[in-house]
Amino acid sequence: MTRTPTQRLVAPLAMAAVIGLLAGCSAGTPDTDDTGTGEASGSVVFWTPQTTPDRLAAQEAVAAAFTEETGIEVEVVPMAGADQDQALVTGSATGDVPDVILHSSSQTGAWTSQGLLDADAATATVETLGLDTFNEHAIDAVTIDDQISAVPSDGWTHLIAYRADLLEQAGVDVPTSVEELADAATEVKEKLGITGLAFGTQAGTASATEGIQSIFQSAGCDLVEDGEVTIDSDACTEAAEQFLRLRDSSVAGDFDVTSARAAYLNGDAAMLLFSTHILDELAGLDPATPATCPECAAQPTFLADNTEFITVLDEDDPAQYGAILSYGIPTGANTAAAQKYIEYVMSTGYVDTLAVATEGRIPLRNGSADNPTEFIEAWGGLGIGPDQQKTSVDLYGEDFVDGMRDGINSVYLWGMGTPDATLAGLVSSQGVLSGQIEQLYNGVPADEVTAAMKAAVEEVQAGL
Repeated sequence: MTRTPTQRLVAPLAMAAVIGLLAGCSAGTPDTDDTGTGEASGSVVFWTPQTTPDRLAAQEAVAAAFTEETGIEVEVVPMAGADQDQALVTGSATGDVPDVILHSSSQTGAWTSQGLLDADAATATVETLGLDTFNEHAIDAVTIDDQISAVPSDGWTHLIAYRADLLEQAGVDVPTSVEELADAATEVKEKLGITGLAFGTQAGTASATEGIQSIFQSAGCDLVEDGEVTIDSDACTEAAEQFLRLRDSSVAGDFDVTSARAAYLNGDAAMLLFSTHILDELAGLDPATPATCPECAAQPTFLADNTEFITVLDEDDPAQYGAILSYGIPTGANTAAAQKYIEYVMSTGYVDTLAVATEGRIPLRNGSADNPTEFIEAWGGLGIGPDQQKTSVDLYGEDFVDGMRDGINSVYLWGMGTPDATLAGLVSSQGVLSGQIEQLYNGVPADEVTAAMKAAVEEVQAGL
């Protein structure tokens, strides 16, 4: 499907509509049935940022199956993440809150710090499902003050797609570190005259924000540790130097997400740093974003046939940039029914929930206690692309699913699961680092650039 990592899944709702939705919240809904047995009863109001028609329909179908099994009605309310923030604060003040919210990891930290999430309920739900069945990094992302504050559902990560035929032609090995990646990209440019690595580098853009964070953290750089801004560390300065080499491997100037993808689809780049949303497009399955390489007209799957993937760049210290969605139970919700609903959508209804957007919804619960790889294996058998006629296994083989499991199990975001998550989220959303990166392009030494980055981050920190 035609999506980029920085695109939001839905358009923001008007604030008036958001406030209007609060009428559908579960104020005063009891946690137990009228008999006092402690069993789940009543209904569930579920807010979701997955609001495109096909995704909404899939979630409603899962909710209907849950209702049929339990008798608990579910109202699926589409709401963008930014609108969730305001609506939850407003609802909390009036006692009108939903019962379950699908949300991002940055929201988990912010809402927990404001006392808006029921961490006890989330922890109990994870324990019921089995803590060991979850992606460890995802659990870390939602663990605040040593307590699990939400239930990880699914996400996506960055990966590096590379033309195996072109790397072989250039005589370079598959890289296993950021430095090796820069070496390979530089050599491809010199020997083949095409872009080595296409990725977001346009200063001051969301594309560059993702590119910087992805490369920097894969190089062992941390933005902040225990409240101390560390973006000027030796590891980060080295990361900046390698970032510049990677940026300079382009023969077409700076890229945003769209132009980077186009360069690879055109056959003008040997490697591409992108999210897992690229999987269907490489195979020519998305008419809106076709593969346009010279060989693709005669062989629509040429890129998929010749592309391999690096899903974890540094296996010794994996930290793949990505996104995490989790189910949260607000304070004051119908806890028993909410827990039962989340347990259902993370087990019986899990695969159906993932299926509508396979490329971008990789399971964060790997399997069940009886079958530890049940859900990641099922993901590999789900259709991808608008028509969902082919699976990732069909296109890329069984080993690809193992690689994707390793990649999603290495998902990481600066500050996640720590009090620094709020600062890291603001630095990302405000494009603080991408606003400083142009200095690097203009010849300012890397250590001076990371020092400037540190000052800019500390300015944000001072305003918290």
